Amino acid sequence: MLISDSKRALFVHVPKTGGVSVGVAFERCCPDARSKTPGVKPPLGRHAPYERILRAEPQTADYWSFAFVRNPWARMVSWWSMIHDWDLAHGPASGKPQDGDRMRGNDMWRAAAAYSGFEEFVLRGTEELPRVGRPQVHYLRAPGREVDFVGRTETFAEDLQTVERRLGGEPTHVPHRNKSPHGSYRDYYTDATRAKVAEVYAADLDAFGYTF
Repeated sequence: MLISDSKRALFVHVPKTGGVSVGVAFERCCPDARSKTPGVKPPLGRHAPYERILRAEPQTADYWSFAFVRNPWARMVSWWSMIHDWDLAHGPASGKPQDGDRMRGNDMWRAAAAYSGFEEFVLRGTEELPRVGRPQVHYLRAPGREVDFVGRTETFAEDLQTVERRLGGEPTHVPHRNKSPHGSYRDYYTDATRAKVAEVYAADLDAFGYTF
């Protein structure tokens, strides 16, 4: 989540959709960008859904709001790759002392790292880890409304430039940070995992027309 009160703009950060890169562009266009809501405890967090943001800051209902989404099958592979890389470098699989917040990761990372591999991450993680099992549209909607603009990672550069123009900035090339280096997401799937993603993220497939 990022808010600019001067530009009356709100970025809803859906996990694993290029949000770090979007944040760079947002902060460049909006020097007053903030990620915290004063007085709200517990803090909203970087991935707060639109509905929760509006409850905490009702004045943002009139702000121009936007988010990015991603093909659910590709998103799951990217998510798993991030967790697996963290586990090998800093998590239990590394055998290293867990020093510092970044190295410790978070509760979801540690839970997912205990799975045997990508298949278990998809089949069990979507049932056991609330964030993994939450369709992206749930981040974008509140009663009677939804975010004003939804970009896609598949057309990331073009859609980010649309955001920059709307924020009054000059469109620039912002590198896609935290981009996963894995190959084709299709190579990771079995019939069972492909079907599981289709089931769990059916709302996303319906809203955005994604296919395998």
